[in-house]
Parts: sequence; C-alpha cells; structure tokens
Amino acid sequence: MNALVLLANGFEEVEGLTQVDFLRRGGLNVTAASIHDTKIITGAHNIIVEADALLSEVNADDFDIVILPGGGVGTQNLGKSQAVVSLLKKYATEGKWLAAICAAPSVFGDNGLVQGKKCTCYPGFESHLTGGNVTTDKVAVDGKIITSRGPATAIPFALKIIELLVSREKAIEVGEDTLYL
Repeated sequence: MNALVLLANGFEEVEGLTQVDFLRRGGLNVTAASIHDTKIITGAHNIIVEADALLSEVNADDFDIVILPGGGVGTQNLGKSQAVVSLLKKYATEGKWLAAICAAPSVFGDNGLVQGKKCTCYPGFESHLTGGNVTTDKVAVDGKIITSRGPATAIPFALKIIELLVSREKAIEVGEDTLYL
C-alpha cells in the first residue's frame, strides 16, 4: 500500500510527521510531498522539514490514500491549491482513501466530500464539514473517509489508517512497539 502525505507551509508538524513515521512502521510506502515548488517546508511551529518529493512530480495513480495534516495556515494552503482539490476529488470519484486531521477535514467539507459522512475535526471547524454527520470521536471512519481531531489524536489516527490499509494486527504491533498500546 502506498500513502501520500501532503505537506504545506504552516502544517501541524505532529500531525504530518506522525503519519509519515507510524505508517512507515506499519509497512506502508509513504511519500511526503510538498504542495509548493520546493521540498523545503516550514511547519506551524517553525520546524523546517524536507519533503520526499513535490506533488507536481508524483503520479497520483501510484497511491492508495492521500493524507492531509492540519494546522491553520497549512490547511488554508491545502484548500487554496487547485492541485490538491483536484487530487481529492479524483480520489473520491475513484473510491480511494481520503484522510485528514485537525483543521484539514475542512478541505473535504468545503469541497463536498463529507456529505452524509460521519466525520470529525478540530473544534471550531465543524461549520466547514458541510452536510457531514459531525462527531467528537478521536477518529471517525465512514466509507473511505478517515478524519481525526488534532495533534493529540495523531497516533490513533495513524493506527486506524494502518488497521484499515494493512491489518488490525499490524496496527496493534505498531501501537505496542511505540508504547502507545
């Protein structure tokens, strides 16, 4: 299974980097892709990271899931990117997995992707989940949409992705190996 984590300037570092780390531990092939024209990304807390690739250079058909970390500015950058929005709509149409955490589920909602779906987000972003069945669960799954609430839920979010894309056993193994479970 191949996962694409989209990094935008202002992304919440805990949410983005936990996904890259835990999903790799879980056996997924993960590409962290910058949505900008440089691989160097500055997170919400001024942590500078280097992405594996540029979104413009990857073949979206090579991935089984796209994951959006939150962060206020990062989420705004994701939502303003036509390349990101087009990719999300393509994945939704093709029945591929979509995952977002914190403020980032708002990008799904603003583009009609959570209509009738159980979903969650960081408090205060619920109004963006247009037509969604909003919950306060740490992680919400409905069909091929996975959403989560914020930095403190980054690990259960990652483990749920591993469970759904690899196996429950692998998610438990990763959780135990990292002393989460």
